[in-house]
Amino acid sequence: MSKQIYSVCFCFKRHFNLASAEAPASVKAIFDEYSENGVMYVDHFRRFLIEVQGEKTVTQEEAQAVMDTLREPIHLSLFHRRGIYLQAFFNYLFGELNPPLDPKLGVHHDMNAPLSHYFIYTGHNSYLTGNQLSSECSDVPIIRALHRGVRVIELDIWPNSTKDDIDVLHGRTLTTPVSFLRCLRSIKEHAFVSSEFPVIITLEDHLTHDLQAKAAEMISQTFEGMLFAPGPDGLSAFPTPESLKRKVMISTKPPKEYLKASESQDFGSHKRIEVFKKESSRKGYQTKRDDSKDDPDAEDDEEEEDDVQEAKLQLSAVPQYRGLIAIHAWKIKGGMNEKLRVDPDKDIVRFTQHNLLRVYPKGTRFNSSNYDPFIGWSHGAQMVAFNMQGYANALWLMHGMFKANGGCGYLKKPDFLLNTHDIFDPTTSASLPVKTTLKLSIFMGQGWRSDFEDTYFDLYSPPDFYTKVGIAGVAADTTTRKTKILEDNWIPTWDQVFEFPLRVPEIAVLRIQVHEYDMSEKDDFAGQTCLPISELRQGIRAVPLHSEKGERYPSVKLLMRFEFLSSTDIPVY
Repeated sequence: MSKQIYSVCFCFKRHFNLASAEAPASVKAIFDEYSENGVMYVDHFRRFLIEVQGEKTVTQEEAQAVMDTLREPIHLSLFHRRGIYLQAFFNYLFGELNPPLDPKLGVHHDMNAPLSHYFIYTGHNSYLTGNQLSSECSDVPIIRALHRGVRVIELDIWPNSTKDDIDVLHGRTLTTPVSFLRCLRSIKEHAFVSSEFPVIITLEDHLTHDLQAKAAEMISQTFEGMLFAPGPDGLSAFPTPESLKRKVMISTKPPKEYLKASESQDFGSHKRIEVFKKESSRKGYQTKRDDSKDDPDAEDDEEEEDDVQEAKLQLSAVPQYRGLIAIHAWKIKGGMNEKLRVDPDKDIVRFTQHNLLRVYPKGTRFNSSNYDPFIGWSHGAQMVAFNMQGYANALWLMHGMFKANGGCGYLKKPDFLLNTHDIFDPTTSASLPVKTTLKLSIFMGQGWRSDFEDTYFDLYSPPDFYTKVGIAGVAADTTTRKTKILEDNWIPTWDQVFEFPLRVPEIAVLRIQVHEYDMSEKDDFAGQTCLPISELRQGIRAVPLHSEKGERYPSVKLLMRFEFLSSTDIPVY
């Protein structure tokens, strides 16, 4: 056992033993159960894969192939002539061949339903590199978002300083502009790097008629055959993601005639066109707020009235520009707890079964922070728009949710959100029966000493790690638990078990964070990940952790076990 030395004030030195990673007691017990005289043969290994890992269809040949791959990089002393010893088994569990999500699963949701039947990975102010007031506008965050799998890119388009060209910037702020054409070209180049499914460009239009015509020309010439444009008559029905592969769609505020036509209609008559309008007296959808003081995402009524007046002045589009608009999205800014309120007669869940709904952060989130996305998702909102340039808990949840379905950026909504007879009410989730219970074992973690300096967490001793695990989803499922703190240990072995009853596992995300306890200051961040419950693999899995910015650490992982204890399976789309 090696030692690690920390100097304290140049006066004396502290010596700590450094243990090597070894299988915790729970893993040793499983190895003993599936081995013979300390050796796991292929029959044992296949039975382990079936019974513990839930890989019901694995063959003898496939099990042997996995064992053969384990032989190559590891010293032969870890192997018996026909089997493997405990250390080789432990290395397999912690290795790259054993992730918590199945990389072979790929895109497996039904992609032939209308767009309104999907949650779509959506960005907000996609061009900003930082805060909403003074950061630089660039195509770099757009490219980064597309590579991550984001499918909806938002651009605010304004006349440039000489009024003869188009810039992208956050209006009435100190943000520096970027060329609209440059953004379009970057979108074209990177749109389908991570997913073949359609990219939607949402335009916040502040242009004159002349510049609208120029914007239409830029869009048409840039995307050419990639562009899906329904023409001046608009869509008679939403197309499917499958039919729109490698296509680009334009979404913006509807032309003025649509706004006028909609003012005397209720939600039930809007089957394919979504209307931008901030205030409405329609039954079943109250946008006026009485709780603005208590609502963290509420905005001043005066600001909304200004926006409505501005919209009315600007929504009269030239024909060639109007003909490019494929989606006219209803937009809700902030105040979701009040606005996304179920009404027995005409509720938002029913509305989102046939219409697209986009929710985005309030304008006063100057630091590019975000909100709880599950409020929107649980009401069926397809486009829950996030600031992708920041990093925090809410954005990690967004990234985790869209790891599902092969990371393609489109998730088929659960059946209960599409049921037209029995409308789901997320506000009463506590009264729903438990569908399944996730039993989660946190065995241990390793890799921090490889990825961090010895004094990164503590100047005078090895780190004191603990893990927080929890569920993010509907209110009744949302909870957080915490392991014990293990002092002075680079390879903590917690070996603790938690259980999470789940009422709506279809839209739940497992969130995992590791911190280093600090007695005098804020605890240090040591890694995070979020995983969609709907695709979590049963069994003992190596869970890679990521930085605050969402970048995977080279070595840091947790060894965990996932078991679903209910007879009711999580639905597969």
